Amino acid sequence: MKRDLSSIHRVVVKVGTNLLSTKDGIDEACIDKIVEQLVNLQQKGLQVLLVTSGAIGMGARELKLTTSVTQIAMRQACASIGQPLLMSSYRRAFKKHGVVCSQILLTRKEMNNRHTYVNLRNSIFTLLDLGAVPIFNENDTVSTAEIGSAFGDNDRMSAMVASKIDADLLIILTDISGLYTSDPKKNPDSVLIKDIEVLDDEILAYAGGAGSLFSTGGMKTKLLAAKIAAVGGCGSIIASGYEPNVLVRLMEGEELGTFIHAKARRSQRERWLLNNSHLGSIIVDEGAKQALLSSKSLLPKGVVRVEGGFEAGDVVEVCTLDGKAFAKAAPYFNSTEIARIAGHESRDIIGLLGGGHKDVLFRPEDLVLLSDDE
Repeated sequence: MKRDLSSIHRVVVKVGTNLLSTKDGIDEACIDKIVEQLVNLQQKGLQVLLVTSGAIGMGARELKLTTSVTQIAMRQACASIGQPLLMSSYRRAFKKHGVVCSQILLTRKEMNNRHTYVNLRNSIFTLLDLGAVPIFNENDTVSTAEIGSAFGDNDRMSAMVASKIDADLLIILTDISGLYTSDPKKNPDSVLIKDIEVLDDEILAYAGGAGSLFSTGGMKTKLLAAKIAAVGGCGSIIASGYEPNVLVRLMEGEELGTFIHAKARRSQRERWLLNNSHLGSIIVDEGAKQALLSSKSLLPKGVVRVEGGFEAGDVVEVCTLDGKAFAKAAPYFNSTEIARIAGHESRDIIGLLGGGHKDVLFRPEDLVLLSDDE
């Protein structure tokens, strides 16, 4: 299947740490080239958003660190030092073209909470309408995997941004030309895979391990990011940022890098549920599972037990008796309330919890079924 980028309107570009940094600090020339291309795309009528890595690496080099930064507190300190340096360079570069850029620092909490997510989405659309270029980075100063607020890497974050703001294309710029059948640095016979319709296990097996000194990603994280984007109806291209004028050439139809096709776009509500971290689980019996698969609501009678602690409206997994998740949902009750009404009839809810509660745990519009590869 040929690439068709003629209908692309909104593009998310992710730039990796390696492209932006030298042994002496920020590669200002590289930032200038990337910004010039982004402005060029904007002048062609595209809405562009930038996800940038590099804050931790910039901070580490400012502190003259020469080894990989792994301790959480040190990574956060480096991010705090490096982020303003990074944004200063971007602001300088965009100002040369008369374009305003904005900074958006994210953790998973902003994406997971429905209220803050909707506010964030509206803010981004306002910035785009104003002709500004939103620049995203993970808020590494406060986010950690230990408290569940970290994305894990900016590849994943770029895909979630692309999915949740209805982008048409995600371009991940890295230091390699795309996905090869093996490591091209070690095997001269490796072949570039130019087109991927389905990201299956065979394709994922081609990807290697982690990234370089100050980066957290590798080719596998980029493919997993493309997988997230695909569910949102967003195609992805993994390409070399060292390729001259790569963004403009890609949008003009030149078949550089590796293109991963989009799937049919799920609804915005489904994507929010699907990409969110689950805060607990509801285990249901077989009858309740079949009802949910038939687009019916979940009744308390079908609930066997609850695992984890969560509030009403939080995203949870819905699991079978053997613990296998087959759906995600946002229930109307918290975990304590669900545990209390589990196994009871809907008419018992008032007696157990008092008035003011719904008679179902959630309706079909508050649920998304998981496919085998999600």
